[in-house]
Amino acid sequence: MRNRVFVGWLGACGAGVVLGTAAASAASYDYATVVVSVDVARPADAVWKKVGSFCDIGPVLKMKCAYISGNGGLGTVRQLSGRFDVDEVMVAKTSHSYTYTQPNTKNLYHGTVDVESTGPDSSKITYSVFYDESGLKTDEDRAKSRDRYKKNFTAALETMKQMAEGS
Repeated sequence: MRNRVFVGWLGACGAGVVLGTAAASAASYDYATVVVSVDVARPADAVWKKVGSFCDIGPVLKMKCAYISGNGGLGTVRQLSGRFDVDEVMVAKTSHSYTYTQPNTKNLYHGTVDVESTGPDSSKITYSVFYDESGLKTDEDRAKSRDRYKKNFTAALETMKQMAEGS
């Protein structure tokens, strides 16, 4: 009985240490999200066929895209090159979305492209970006970063809309 109480107390202390450490380390992060969407006058399945491949984003961003490993499914690594060079790994996928991360960056960057139906002949493309902006020094720098992401991905969505609508 005494051993069980001691082990229980030890476990509770250990949990407190772990929780305390997690809380302390989480305070050093400053997560930001940018979410932009565009309505498309095409059904979700048709839109996804035009813009849903993991490398379809290359022409949208005016960059070269190539698979380093994989075939476009979960775990595939793509390399974008042109304006910047970056490797991205697909970490989640559904019938009309994928999420990727940039494993070689320090800002915990993740992006998601998602197409959802809004009617029989319409849909919405959403681009979501999540990242740690704690490396940026000032609130002004953080705001500029979010504005830059919003501007770039809004332009990307407009290109995707044009591709999907065939214009």
